[in-house]
This record gives sequence, structure tokens and C-alpha cells, in this order.
Amino acid sequence: MKIIIATLRQHNINNFYKIKELYKTYTFYLITKKDDLTLEKITKINPDYIFFPHWSFYIPQEIYNNYQCIIFHLGNLPFGRGGSPLQNLIIRGVYKSKICALKACDTLDGGEIYLKHNISFKISNAQRIYEKISKIIFFKLIPRILHTKINPRTQKGKVVIFKRRTKEQSNINTLENPNLIKIYDFIRMLDAIDYPKAFLEFENIKMVFQNAKKYNNKIKAEVIFYEK
Repeated sequence: MKIIIATLRQHNINNFYKIKELYKTYTFYLITKKDDLTLEKITKINPDYIFFPHWSFYIPQEIYNNYQCIIFHLGNLPFGRGGSPLQNLIIRGVYKSKICALKACDTLDGGEIYLKHNISFKISNAQRIYEKISKIIFFKLIPRILHTKINPRTQKGKVVIFKRRTKEQSNINTLENPNLIKIYDFIRMLDAIDYPKAFLEFENIKMVFQNAKKYNNKIKAEVIFYEK
């Protein structure tokens, strides 16, 4: 069986090599660049599955119409379709959800669902949560799909769509009715590699926050000061 995994994040790339070692009876291929996801290149491999853990780019219709393309999304779908799911859940005070394995289709995060897996993210920063999600995808969901014949099911329930967050929304001053818990959640939900971290601005100074820790009635965090 031939498997393509298309991903961008380093923790997913690391797990690609681990799953490749674990399941040597399968032939694994890795795609990490948008330009390499073409029908011509996919056809040469002729994979049985293409998995997309944390793939931020559009998947061409000609690919998901001709191959089994499975994406992974945080959220108990159809609740939480769309962008920045982790941040949109935490800012709503939601600390438990699902990781869904679903078919790629022309409706954003609207495909039939193969599997759902529970996940909790009440503590830890976004980077650690993404790494936890990656382990569930690579060592729970993908193996189960490969080893079990699963008939995907149509999504049921009220559709709730999240908007992708902007850099400007990382300003702590955008937080409504702030308290210690909300500020702690705000800092940690943005604390990941290549993600716009929580910040405050004062005239010509920008303060960026990371590594937040909550101690009873106080929060400690690292703060980096920049001149704008």
C-alpha cells in the first residue's frame, strides 16, 4: 500500500519518519511543499491514501476527486468548521473537543467523517497542543484507517463556522471582559511556532508574551520588548 502524507509543520514531519519506521510494509511518501501537490506528481505515485495533517493550502479538486484524501480538523464537526480552530475554541472557553478525520471535498471541512478522537487542551500552550494532536493523528487515527475498513458518515448537526484569526487579534486589548483565566488562555492559545503571539503596544514599544503559567491568583509569563 502506498501512502502520501502532505504536511508543513516540523513535528508532523518528525512523526512521518516515525510512522514510516513502525509500518514498514507500507510505502510512505512525504510532501512538504504546495508546488509538489499536483495531479501529475500524485499520479506517478498512485497512492491508496493521501493524508493531510495540518495542511494550510487548497487541495486541488482533481486530486481529491481521484484519490482518497483525508484531512484532519480540530473540532466536533460540524461545529467549528473553518480557520484557527484551537484559538476559536479556547477563546470560547471550550477545553475539550474532537479531532476529526474526514474526506476532503469542495465544502470547507464539510466532508464525510471517518473517525473522531477525544482531546483535552485545558492546559499547555498551543505548540504542545499541536504536538499532542500530531501524535493522535499519526499513531491513532492514521493506523486505524489503514488497518480497518471504515465507511465515512455524513456530518450531522448545526454547522458553526470559525473565521481564521488575524495578527491584529493577537492584541490582548481585543480581549472582551478580561480576567486572569481569559488572559492566561489568550497567551497560551497563541504560543506556537510561526503563530502571532499575544502582545500589547505602548506608543513605540511592543510587548510580546509567551510561556504563561497560572499560579492560583496570578499569572507569570515571559515578556519580550521590541521597539516599533
